[in-house]
Amino acid sequence: MRIAGLIQVFILLSILCNAQDDTVFVKEPDTTIYRLGFTGTGNINRTAANGTTYIFNNAIRFNVEKRILTVNAFANWIYGQNPLRKTNNDYLFIVDADLFKNTRKLYYWGLAGYEKSLSLKIYDRYQFGGGLGYTLINNDKFNLVLSDGLLYEKSALREADKYGRTGYETVRNSFRLKNRLRVHELITIDGVHFLQHSLSDKEDYIIRTTNTISFHLKKWLSLTVGLTYNKLNFTEAENLLFNYGLTIENVF
Repeated sequence: MRIAGLIQVFILLSILCNAQDDTVFVKEPDTTIYRLGFTGTGNINRTAANGTTYIFNNAIRFNVEKRILTVNAFANWIYGQNPLRKTNNDYLFIVDADLFKNTRKLYYWGLAGYEKSLSLKIYDRYQFGGGLGYTLINNDKFNLVLSDGLLYEKSALREADKYGRTGYETVRNSFRLKNRLRVHELITIDGVHFLQHSLSDKEDYIIRTTNTISFHLKKWLSLTVGLTYNKLNFTEAENLLFNYGLTIENVF
């Protein structure tokens, strides 16, 4: 749990070292770019002895990007079932904004999110907050970004946690590592990794990591393979999802 604290120190030092750094990544006029994307993935396993097991993972993304401000909206629905029970009926909605991300290494971010998850035993969870981000590497082939900040969280649980609670409020430190690697415009490897721990309880932390590999068939169409892992330590719930399918993206 000390890793995020060390990252906070790193970002604060970056503020001091880059207080006068107005490095401009994009020097074009302040045009507006819109992106709309949909990813539909899943897998089905059927045997004569055990019946059918399936899971579907669908996500839609909308992005508005200007030179100074970027706004992202993301919605995700995961549904799964096996012959004995429903395993997943999970919803995630996130809206976030980045200020100066395209013009400076050090930027500001804000986030609002809602989650409802059968597999993670969450009836409702709301998160709001913001912080700082720092772009370590940004070129045509590789992008690496660190961010850290504070989130207010209010949750209602499907089952009582280890303290016997079915609802609680807390403030979390939220650390994120985001990476993107492009290989000859044919393959893109993306990763988004979160560590969020409560400031009031070191045993209360959330881990979320999403990794995708996209094979570009056309400019707007990709074959996508994804691996997602989620863990909520305080409810002792976790899931691991492996999916494959298609991604459609349009820029206008």
